[in-house]
Amino acid sequence: MYGKYWQTICIVQMLRMRCSWTFQHNNDPKHKALLTLQWLQQKNVKVLEWLSQSPDLNTINLLWGDLKHAVHASRPKILHDLEVFCQDDWAAKPPARIWCLIENYYKRLHAVIDAKGGKTQY
Repeated sequence: MYGKYWQTICIVQMLRMRCSWTFQHNNDPKHKALLTLQWLQQKNVKVLEWLSQSPDLNTINLLWGDLKHAVHASRPKILHDLEVFCQDDWAAKPPARIWCLIENYYKRLHAVIDAKGGKTQY
């Protein structure tokens, strides 16, 4: 259950990041569960407060969304087919798509600011 958190803490320790750092995750219910919050508190992990309905500005998550839609369209039947499809789709991702997301980041960011953190067209 705590794999992602524990991996992050291990990496931080390995990199000897002794200065203050803040962990960010979205408000998925599993991240806000009492056991998770208690575990993070016990490990003295500072967590960035995040709006529950915040727009996704993370470019990599938008690319994951592309992959998710492609997987649903291809409907792989077995795990091996899913793995191969994901690797092929990711490798074939046009650099123009990635650059488009990066170049539009400020547009998305300003839309969020203008909406005061509320809903945007993105």
